[in-house]
Amino acid sequence: MPFSDYRTALVTGASSGIGAAVVERLCRENLEVHAIARSTGALKELAERTGCIAHVIDVTDRAAIADLANRVQFDILVNNAGVDRPKKFLEADEGDIDLLVDVNLRAVLHLCRLIVPGMVARDCGHVINISSIAGNYNFGGNSTYHAVKAGVAMLSNQLRIDAFGKRVRVTEICPGRVATDIFNHVHGDDPSVRERFIDGFELPQAADIAEAIAFAIAAPVAVNIGHMEITPTLQVMGGLQTAKPEKTFPEAGKSGEPKR
Repeated sequence: MPFSDYRTALVTGASSGIGAAVVERLCRENLEVHAIARSTGALKELAERTGCIAHVIDVTDRAAIADLANRVQFDILVNNAGVDRPKKFLEADEGDIDLLVDVNLRAVLHLCRLIVPGMVARDCGHVINISSIAGNYNFGGNSTYHAVKAGVAMLSNQLRIDAFGKRVRVTEICPGRVATDIFNHVHGDDPSVRERFIDGFELPQAADIAEAIAFAIAAPVAVNIGHMEITPTLQVMGGLQTAKPEKTFPEAGKSGEPKR
């Protein structure tokens, strides 16, 4: 479906990184792009640079999101806003769990609830859910993040079932490591963070993710690109670990009962 079939787009988490790059890319297609984020200054600068319509809204503010969705019919929805608090689940903090569920999953569910029915009614629309390889693969220290991103992955699959028979396309974008400021947001604004995650690595840029999204949107109407994993060439997922036990249990007695 060429870009000319769409008029409006909504991008969340738009103030920086992938979100800002997506706004810039969609604006180049002469769409009316609405950009949502909490950062007033960054959004203002983005609007001045691209011509997008800025909305200083927290994606967890359900009333503000509903008001916007009621005022504008969106043909493209890009769910990009996300947060992380890397922590093993054995050390999980109540507030961190609530934050990740609210921003990374609940907000996505409500945005789809508010916008996708209109797409179905008009027989036209495209939902882009920017998830993560964490929704499909496991690596240490991000247990809640894995759980919510897996939820987004399943929602993406289910939306296609719920919109079956209509020209509403759904694409899940699963980035690996990308050269953005997200690591500073997560781990603290310290030079060592960039050295740990960015410097010296060959990484995709935010603009590369935006181009992949544009490719999916611009595909012919008969084509739905459902799932993209976009990782550095020099990054792989997976691995196998086997641990030795720290202690052994007593052998069972001759009667089959545990020794006491």
